[in-house]
Amino acid sequence: MKTLIMVFRNSIGRLVRISVDNVRDDITEADIKNAMGTLVAKNVFEISNGELKEPISASIVTTQTQEFDLVL
Repeated sequence: MKTLIMVFRNSIGRLVRISVDNVRDDITEADIKNAMGTLVAKNVFEISNGELKEPISASIVTTQTQEFDLVL
């Protein structure tokens, strides 16, 4: 599974992380920059400690899960 982690600075100067699961395989840096800019410009999220003011960074984390049959 791929998870996009976006980090923003809010109106009181704190960092805010927003995670999005199941990101497309073909997502580009430009897509992410545009999305983060839109989230800030449109004030999409209601956050208790100030609104999003500035995109800081983004990363994609890939998680691989391996399950084991533990029935004895």
